[in-house]
Amino acid sequence: MDILDSLKVNVQNAFKELGHEVQLNDIIIEVSKDPTHGDYATNCAMKFSRFFQTNPRAVAELIIPKLDMSSIDKVEIAGPGFINFYMKQDSLSKIVNEVITKDASFGAGEKKNKKINVEFVSANPTGLLHVGTARGAAIGDCISRILAFNGYDVTKEYYINDAGMQITHLAESIYARYLQELGMNAEMPEDGYWGDDVIDIAKQLIQEKGKDLISMDDAERMEFLKQYGIKLELGRIIEHLKAFRVEFDVFSSEKAIRADNAIEKEIKFLGDNVYQDDGALFLKTTNYLDDKDRVIRKKDGEYTYFMPDICYHVNKLSRGFDNLIDVLGADHHGYINRMKSALMMHGYDKDVLHIELIQMVRFLKNGVEFKASKRSGDAITLHEICEEVGVDAMRYFFAMRAASTHMDFDMDLAKEQSSNNPVYYSQYAHARLCSVLETGKDIKLDVSGSLLKEPSETELLKNIAKFPKVVEDAGNTKSPYKITNYIHDLAESVHSFYNCCHVIDRDNLALSGNRLALCKATKIVIKNALNLLGVSAPEHM
Repeated sequence: MDILDSLKVNVQNAFKELGHEVQLNDIIIEVSKDPTHGDYATNCAMKFSRFFQTNPRAVAELIIPKLDMSSIDKVEIAGPGFINFYMKQDSLSKIVNEVITKDASFGAGEKKNKKINVEFVSANPTGLLHVGTARGAAIGDCISRILAFNGYDVTKEYYINDAGMQITHLAESIYARYLQELGMNAEMPEDGYWGDDVIDIAKQLIQEKGKDLISMDDAERMEFLKQYGIKLELGRIIEHLKAFRVEFDVFSSEKAIRADNAIEKEIKFLGDNVYQDDGALFLKTTNYLDDKDRVIRKKDGEYTYFMPDICYHVNKLSRGFDNLIDVLGADHHGYINRMKSALMMHGYDKDVLHIELIQMVRFLKNGVEFKASKRSGDAITLHEICEEVGVDAMRYFFAMRAASTHMDFDMDLAKEQSSNNPVYYSQYAHARLCSVLETGKDIKLDVSGSLLKEPSETELLKNIAKFPKVVEDAGNTKSPYKITNYIHDLAESVHSFYNCCHVIDRDNLALSGNRLALCKATKIVIKNALNLLGVSAPEHM
């Protein structure tokens, strides 16, 4: 049990002795911002003063005598009723040994018997990924990493939209480019795809098939081009995502989801929740959470996107997942309650589905919005931005802000090698610790931490001790930005410690052994935290 948990239990037991039951989750213990106010503080006396029908300071005076003081040096009441804890040195310093012993697993939660499906990116396989997809890719992957580290069984899934008109337009575009490359007249379709990748596909087709496609039956040719185009476009998407450190466990096909009359069977299952109006088919989502009923089949007999999406979500849940997380663009806001409503028609709780909405990103270069690609003259691709600013900066910057907020991505700052650049600042803290450890590699580490008494040492101990709670909170709220905030604070503590404390002192090897062990523990925590973001932890910079 870590320090924060032990203090919570301590406070809970004190309330119990006073005749009141308080839930652990309702007890807030925070690291004190000012060390003169103790190491930790709680507002529980103010929060639960109603139990005692007296003022919070009087409640604090009742609580303190009931506390177990075995790990606490002293307790003080501050302000209107805050309780400040001053911890005994050994209760703080024991974290060093714990971190070094657990190493890469420090901060990880216990295994949970819960399966979570995280679906993200899911871009149509009709071209290269543009930067509009990049933020969702980074946040979806970070959420998956954080949840897995918290002990959940996480599956990362990509939904391939391979059954709609966009795939038909892709096939038509490839054939037009194919004919053009053969020197024949051919017009691009009105809703065609004009990217250079389509031309590349056409050239590859000629190398493999020559003029064979011309003699094919129209239907046969169209089906061949659809599958050929999907295979190559999806292959490139997967390749670029892998370079972005995003890999998926499952790829689900819309075409496969629709197979065996799945949509018709789903409509039959929905039964009385379905009605017809003016030739269209509607779903009664207003009976649940939605503000209006939704069309699932249009007058012309074509299904809306909502209908196969219902089948897809039911399919995911039928595979044994306890919860679904969709990472979608901000324009899907109206999608949330309609999909939750559809799943509730199947008897699922509304919270079985969580939808994380990703706001837009504006890229800035030299202080000006950067829109055009240098090579295609169209949208900037994920691959191009990664090449320019680097994967580490891309992933860290995207994780730094809550998904629900718009963000400006300063490309110049992302490439800057200075403390102004948050990813550089954090990675440099790791590299600095590695350098110190390499210099002092002949000195025996002392993991007891018994000599760590300087304020900057204590601050570092408290910061690394709270990592498990930060990870848990980031997972519960699906908030990668809480990890970046933590890393920045930890890096700040590292640089302060480095400037205040002479780590390697050949005339005081005992103290050096303590400080080097603290360096090693902190290095482990920074690396573990960066890994949750898919960001590297360099040993040299």
